Amino acid sequence: MYAWLYRHLPGPHRLRPLVAAALLLIVVSLLTFLVFPAVEAALPNGKVTMGS
Repeated sequence: MYAWLYRHLPGPHRLRPLVAAALLLIVVSLLTFLVFPAVEAALPNGKVTMGS
């Protein structure tokens, strides 16, 4: 799967790692700022207490 994705990235071979890193950064940013906060509201409360 990763080889297929790498072959289909635009640009010359020297530029492809930068394009792949940029795409990874975009995906992580979208998950961090949009998806995870939206899903957090649907999850049960995560407050954990230890001891008394």
